[in-house]
Amino acid sequence: MNRNISISKSADRFLSRVPRKHAAQIAKKIVALLEDPRPEDSISMKGSVFFRVDSGEYRIVYRFDNSTVFVSVIGKRNDGDVYRKAKRVE
Repeated sequence: MNRNISISKSADRFLSRVPRKHAAQIAKKIVALLEDPRPEDSISMKGSVFFRVDSGEYRIVYRFDNSTVFVSVIGKRNDGDVYRKAKRVE
């Protein structure tokens, strides 16, 4: 199935600020979500339409439909700010 990627401004800004190697690692994970938006390591966020998946020390919060994967938030795994941002996006 062919899906598109939609990345929020804040997620795009975050990607532009991390080291290039880390940004490539995160981008690879996001592209993999196009093929399988529910990989084994994805977790549905309680009370939300979002899922989360880890990429190294980063967490990607996203949702998807039949045509698009919407990446809403990217942040450090140990940073609770990721979840606060995700709640604001809902």
